[in-house]
Amino acid sequence: MSSSIQASPVGVFDSGVGGLSVLQELRRELPHENFVYLADTGNAPYGERGDAFVKQRTLTIARHLLQEHRIKALVVACNTATTAAVAELRAALPDLPVIGVEPALKPAASSSQTHRVGVIATRGTVNSARFEQLRQAFSDGTDFRVQACDGLARAIERSVEEDPDAGPSFKEIRELCERYTRALGSFGVRTGDIDTLVLGCTHYVFVKDELRRLLGPDVHIIDTGAPIARQTRRILVQRDTLANEDSDKAPAGRLHLYTTGPLSALQAAAERWLQLGPGHCSALPA
Repeated sequence: MSSSIQASPVGVFDSGVGGLSVLQELRRELPHENFVYLADTGNAPYGERGDAFVKQRTLTIARHLLQEHRIKALVVACNTATTAAVAELRAALPDLPVIGVEPALKPAASSSQTHRVGVIATRGTVNSARFEQLRQAFSDGTDFRVQACDGLARAIERSVEEDPDAGPSFKEIRELCERYTRALGSFGVRTGDIDTLVLGCTHYVFVKDELRRLLGPDVHIIDTGAPIARQTRRILVQRDTLANEDSDKAPAGRLHLYTTGPLSALQAAAERWLQLGPGHCSALPA
């Protein structure tokens, strides 16, 4: 494989800043890869949009990343976009390796001791045919309690430019987390309790501390960032497009972030969660 393709970036996109939680894990797993991230914040949240809109945006963004950045693979770091559009995306761009994210129902079912698992996700994800297929596939012996969390991803997006402990969106996040976890039922390790919570939206990783406060130390909280990063590595190795990892020669990977929404919000999120300066971020038309 030519060195130019190995040096090409991996594309990552989400409806907003939630996919930065996946990007964190990708950078840990693949420190020598170049990445380009696109937050479609100007059209967020996808979880409250229809499938046709999400499919159109997903394909438009994938083509943009191919044409403008010559990406060698695409990580769809959005559960809603994966469930709504990943099949059509693979059909439309068959030469582009596409890695999607889906709620981690299989590992949750395998690890739960009480056989009762909570799932929180956007309404677009929980109402999708793909989610129902996943639920049916792993429901033998496991009781999945599912809750659509309207407004939570949007509140997390708004919170990035506020005081992380005292801003108005932080108060809303706390209230929404409390409301939605309470709606699922009793959490704990006793018979009948929910002992595992699946984060079915990449945004929710950024409120894991709040969820932990509500659920206590014994509940297992599962997200998909690290498994997706490992799957991305496997695909790059299979296609012989992995960046050079020779410790004597390989530089650290480069990273640039784009947004179709307010540039200041992406810059704040990049600084808070990735420790990146504003020069790593640029704005695009919505």
